[in-house]
Amino acid sequence: MEPRQLEAFAAVMTTGSVTGAARLLARSQPAITRLVQELEAEVGYALFTRHGPRVAPTPQGFLLHEDAERVLASLRQIHLRAAEIARGDAQPLLLAATSALAVGLLPQALKSVEAQTGPAPIQLRTAAPEQVLHAVLTGAVQLGVCSLPLAHHGLQVHWIAQLPCVAVLPQRDPLAKHAVVPLAALAQRRIVTMSNPFRLRHRLDAELARAGREADRRAALIETNSSTSAQALVRAGLGVAVLEPLTAHGAPLAGLVVRPIDTDIPFFFGVITPQSRPLTAPVQALADALLQAAAALPGFAQRELADHAQLLDDDAPKRSAKRRPAR
Repeated sequence: MEPRQLEAFAAVMTTGSVTGAARLLARSQPAITRLVQELEAEVGYALFTRHGPRVAPTPQGFLLHEDAERVLASLRQIHLRAAEIARGDAQPLLLAATSALAVGLLPQALKSVEAQTGPAPIQLRTAAPEQVLHAVLTGAVQLGVCSLPLAHHGLQVHWIAQLPCVAVLPQRDPLAKHAVVPLAALAQRRIVTMSNPFRLRHRLDAELARAGREADRRAALIETNSSTSAQALVRAGLGVAVLEPLTAHGAPLAGLVVRPIDTDIPFFFGVITPQSRPLTAPVQALADALLQAAAALPGFAQRELADHAQLLDDDAPKRSAKRRPAR
């Protein structure tokens, strides 16, 4: 299996045809066809089905594409880093974060660090928490910022923050008149919520059930994996949302209001790095700046590091947070 084969495969996936892939890579169509066929022979299954000049990925092709893209991105990174070394450039700061934290926390922290040290090259990727974890553990990034808990050997959690979830409502919604929105009122409405049942979602479902939301109303839920998408759905009048506060405060949408809720539904997040790798000064400075930025948000509480394993338990949201000053 060679990089050229993966590159040809990814190009066909992107363009939907051998002709488009050949044009994209500045190679001949027979060369692209041969490289894809060689890769199919290597893996032992078809990656595409042919329909005249167009091709469609097989289920196996879809599954392989994500890994191929990750490998190609790593190779591109090696090429870029080799060129930077040749020029004597500083190593870029390699970061991964969930979209909410990339929007609601990282910009302020990076601005704070650069005010002290000056501009530096930065590479930021946004991903799901599990993908952020993978990037940290494999060394693809130096620091990850994501929701917690994430139980894994070899992972160093530097701090754990807790923020209360908020209600996101259209400006003209009757509930927007409340300074603090009753969760019982939200429970009677159509809810836009996060789709991952193993993180914030299970805490929200539990509290909504206590607030009187009937099981048969679950069919009316709108589920999404993006807080930004949830806000857009609320703005379109499709419902109300209970979200982590970072997206709502970091990337507010016109026509929406953000209100506290009368029930504490905690959102946990923090900074992670590989346990075996010592932190460089820029990474440590950013980890500290991220904590300071989080501490400035309404309702911030810092959890003890020893609580991380306990957050995996179902009763973890009931535990009281100990407020501590930011470092």
